[in-house]
Amino acid sequence: MFIQWIANLLRMLPNKAARTSTIQKQKVKKRVDVLVDTSIAPTAVTYYEPLHSPYKKLPVYINLHGGAFIMYDKEMDDPYCRYLANMTGCAVINVEYAKAPEHPFPSPIVQVYEVLEWVKSHAEHLNIDPAKWMIGGQSSGANIAAALCLYLKDQEEPQPLLQVLSCAMLDFVTPFSEKPEPDKWRSKYPQFAHFLNLCYVPEKGQEAHPYASPVLAESVQGVAETVMITAEFDAFKPEAEAYAKKLKKAGVPVHHHVFEDCYHLFTHIGPTEAATEAWDTIASHIRKVAAQSAPTFKKISS
Repeated sequence: MFIQWIANLLRMLPNKAARTSTIQKQKVKKRVDVLVDTSIAPTAVTYYEPLHSPYKKLPVYINLHGGAFIMYDKEMDDPYCRYLANMTGCAVINVEYAKAPEHPFPSPIVQVYEVLEWVKSHAEHLNIDPAKWMIGGQSSGANIAAALCLYLKDQEEPQPLLQVLSCAMLDFVTPFSEKPEPDKWRSKYPQFAHFLNLCYVPEKGQEAHPYASPVLAESVQGVAETVMITAEFDAFKPEAEAYAKKLKKAGVPVHHHVFEDCYHLFTHIGPTEAATEAWDTIASHIRKVAAQSAPTFKKISS
């Protein structure tokens, strides 16, 4: 009861990342809101179709927003989903995954997997190529994306063409007090981060599960090609670096981009120049893998 009360209180705080956008909102050919039935909860998703595309059947990128597993919603990523759609010629699916503590680990992973199955089963209606899908997210969303790829590996199911992990939180085992938090107040009072962690992994031992802490996975061989976007001054930088190193050692293609003088979730809160470069970088990687075994792709003008 107490945990639920605190979580609800935190959700009332303003979302700085949603108040402004580092990317100007663009028009798209189509934006459609859909409610997908999953075993976890009815799941709101938004489908974005680009203004122009060289593909008859669109590749698709699935986006998972940030919010420490308990807060925010997919609308904070609306400008970026529009941008990625237009800059890559791909469809984008923006997912409103269920939040902790009501839906703790591993509920969002199961939910996103079922959304993926829905996307594939509705490929004809959505005008997408179900074999050409990618996934990515920011912060907690990046954690869920990484976990899904590990889950697919364990189930021997096809990997996405690409996973994009931006400012990823990948380690629940290391206490937040031992992470290099640059903010003096969060560093002085790590209890806040510990509370957020408790919401998502409330049961003893869950924090060490590789789907909760992908950096602890024993084997990552065979997971998807990875784009890692890291801020120089981010408490989660060491775990992102460790995961990138583990992936590379396993033979996974990794493109690790570290943005100097930037902080956690800089892609949404700025500085604008660095954020724009980060989104351009993500779009460039999506374009490249989407164009594999496809007709020559010409960059879409914004």
